Parts: sequence; structure tokens; C-alpha cells
Amino acid sequence: MRAPLVCLIAIAAIALGAAPALAASNALAKIVDGACVPAAQAGGRPAPCASVDLNGHFAILKDLVGASQFLLIATSPDSGIESPDLEAAGTPNFFADAWAARQNMDDKLGRAVPRDDIGLAINSVEGRSQDRLHIHIDCVRADVAKAVAADAGSIGTSWTAVPDGLLGHPYRAMRLASADLAEVNVFALLAASLPPDDAKMGDQTLVAIAGKLPDGSDGFYLLTDHAGATPDDHASGEELLDHNCAILN
Repeated sequence: MRAPLVCLIAIAAIALGAAPALAASNALAKIVDGACVPAAQAGGRPAPCASVDLNGHFAILKDLVGASQFLLIATSPDSGIESPDLEAAGTPNFFADAWAARQNMDDKLGRAVPRDDIGLAINSVEGRSQDRLHIHIDCVRADVAKAVAADAGSIGTSWTAVPDGLLGHPYRAMRLASADLAEVNVFALLAASLPPDDAKMGDQTLVAIAGKLPDGSDGFYLLTDHAGATPDDHASGEELLDHNCAILN
């Protein structure tokens, strides 16, 4: 028998509020599989999710943390950034879907969030608390947005080290001439940059920050870091986001 909705929400409240080492790693899966998807399949409101796209294989859920943070959560049991399926042709473009879901931030805050204030992040295996694939959708940290804008001229179309790193971690970056992340597989772009016998996708974090490219067009800056790059580095790119959305002030 499926757990009552209130129980699923309680599980999420406990799990998502806990430290990664203590969190119930299947909390998001229980919410999506136990409540949101069955409700969508029945033609009803997919609560507690904001929406479910059965054809796109994802759900959108308001995170308990922050005023405007939403999560794109896979409805299939993809384990996370380490899943090789994400790099394959024909796989759902979850980053593009997450970008399209930013409208939920506007609805929640009752105001339009400027494009260049938004970031998307997926954490590494070590830097996450949930095993079901999920992408964080929220405001970017103001200091991070400023640092990326300052380095924009030196960030090219292939991966290169961010000159001074970000938040004490040695990120790499590349710019992407895409207004909406459609027609590009950012997971494949990252995987292609890794030495095949040296680094694993599961150790990586991947962040897409919207911004102006050097020619003034709308694009994205992709950022990546890997677990263990420094002693305290868990490759949690979510650190580049601000769940208080101070950048709006």
C-alpha cells in the first residue's frame, strides 16, 4: 500500500533537512514514485510536486530549503551524474528541462527573476544526499555571478581552469552559446573532457550559470569541480547557488 501523502512529505522534511551522511537517500524517490507520478497518471494534480512530465521523465518539486529553490527530479531510477545514460544520444535533456522550469521561481516569489540571476546545479556522488537524479534550480550567489562575469573574457568554448577558483575550490569553466541549453548535452561535454583512465563522472559536479557572453548574447557558463580536489572539497556545485536569493536585493 502506498504511504499517505503526509507521510511522504514528512520523510522528505526529515531527509532533506539532514546532513548528507544522515539523510534518507531515497526520500525524493519516495515522493516522486509514491505520490507525484501516480497522481499525474490518474490525471490529477501531482502534489506535492509542482508538475510532472511523464513523457519527459521528470518531476518538478519545491525544495524545503529556500524561498525559491526547485528541483528537477528524474521519474526513472537514474542514480545521478554518474549514470552513463545521461551521455547517450536521445536521453532526456534534463538541464534544458530544468532551465524551462525556472518559471516556477517567478510564480513562487511573485516577481520575475532576471535570467542572469539563475543557476542550475547537480552535485557529485560524494556531495549529494539523494541518490535519485535531481538538479537544483535557484538564484546564483551574487559573489559567484560577479566572479564569473569578471572572468568571462578568459572563459572560452573549451574547459579551462577558473583563474582564482570559486569559494576556495578549483573549478573549471567553459562558455556555451545557447540561450536555453536545448540541442546540447552538457553531461556529454563534461564527460568528454575527463581523462578516461583518471577521473570518473561520479566525482564531478556540474553547474550552469546564465549570463551574457562576451558578444552580449544570452548564454551559459558551465562550471565543474571534482571531489577531493582539496581536502574539504565534496564537489557540491550547489554551493554556487544562494537559497536566500540575495542577488535579487
